[in-house]
Amino acid sequence: MDQREEQEFAEYFAARREAVRRMAYMMCGDWHRADDLAQTAFIALHRRWRKVRDKDALDAYVRRTLTRAMIDESRRPWRRERSVEALPDSPSDSEDVAGTVATRRTLLAGLQQVPPKQRAVLVLRYLEGLDVAGVAEVMRCSEGNVKSQSARGLEALRGALGDALGDLRSMS
Repeated sequence: MDQREEQEFAEYFAARREAVRRMAYMMCGDWHRADDLAQTAFIALHRRWRKVRDKDALDAYVRRTLTRAMIDESRRPWRRERSVEALPDSPSDSEDVAGTVATRRTLLAGLQQVPPKQRAVLVLRYLEGLDVAGVAEVMRCSEGNVKSQSARGLEALRGALGDALGDLRSMS
């Protein structure tokens, strides 16, 4: 890669680093894994930078690479381990902030109970705002598959959140 291409990549990386990291976090629920997944996506992009013809499609390429990396990583046996308990931290005395943090934690905990492909569809569809066709393109599957994975994922998320929402309501 020549200096001009390195500069282009560096500018893209600087502009999109945090957004890709946040999307990875929403998919996996762990900032350390999110950093690893984002790094994997950017390394793959860097390797193919010279071959990328449509620079407007970089975000789509990174989303696809990130999604594939998350699914592949979830298949590894050591990823099946789960932590037993997390210590609750209260960031502020404000009830609004505490409620928002509790809701976010509840959502992320619920997402972790959804199978990886369904979780990826939910994150891409509802948190990243992609339409069904966009998610199908990223996941390299049919639109019907996206719709069924989305329906099943939402059902699994509702089931996972049912208990957590009951706990949240009892706290207020």
